[in-house]
Amino acid sequence: MKEVLAASRPFSWINTAYPFAAGYLVATGGRVDVALVVGTLYFLGPYNLLMYGVNDVFDYESDLRNPRKGGIEGALADPATARATHRRILWACALTNVPLVVWLLALGDLAAGLVLALVVFLVVAYSAPVLRFKERPFLDSATSSMHFVGPLLYALVLVGADLGARTVWPVLVGFFLWGAASHAFGAVQDVRADREAGIGSVATVVGARATVLGAAGAYVAATVVLAALPWPGVLAALLPLPYAVNVLRFRDVRDADCERANAGWRTFLWLNLVTGFLVTMLLVAAALTT
Repeated sequence: MKEVLAASRPFSWINTAYPFAAGYLVATGGRVDVALVVGTLYFLGPYNLLMYGVNDVFDYESDLRNPRKGGIEGALADPATARATHRRILWACALTNVPLVVWLLALGDLAAGLVLALVVFLVVAYSAPVLRFKERPFLDSATSSMHFVGPLLYALVLVGADLGARTVWPVLVGFFLWGAASHAFGAVQDVRADREAGIGSVATVVGARATVLGAAGAYVAATVVLAALPWPGVLAALLPLPYAVNVLRFRDVRDADCERANAGWRTFLWLNLVTGFLVTMLLVAAALTT
């Protein structure tokens, strides 16, 4: 059980549950119902177990050679019991995800069901054999971003929100750019390990330095998009800038010393918590002004 819990990355649970819950509450004017509760619980635990658990199972061989695995940045099963642990993880993924996904599919209309199906598919396709979107440069960052934008998009479609509204589309686009930038920067620290393992990524293709600069550019682009939000939401345009500053500290990184970008990635993990608090304050402010 301990290994299964570790595979779900509890530190990161909030990163997927929060977008769903916040999107649902804002779009419905604060409605609390069973769909909100079940959806939030799903994107809090089972969804993360599916996302990271499948990744841990099918990336195990390369993770063994990655020095940053085995802690907050990724669980690593004991080699002596790895096969049994991986079986437990995959069974736990099925038992926790299938019932809730089926319930959510029955709850919404066709559009909501298609979005949820796409979101779950992308989570599996990122790491599962044959598909392995994580090894398809550029598609890897786009897919990873959808892991976090997807719960928000699903919440909005589930309640029938207008995706073209000025208060909605900049958030979706800006969030997507933020997610793609974050994944790309995360791949920088693994350039050498991924190449040795024969794994492709956006960073292995364009190189560590170019990826850092591209990630910074995507963060700035997110700021530009978010500037289209009305007051006080426009203040969200400031939030991607600390991320850009963080990654630009490594603008001179090279493939040979890519591992030092890990310091920036660890800053990123904690920066998410601060950003989440600020987003909450913005949502409260927006609610008070309407």
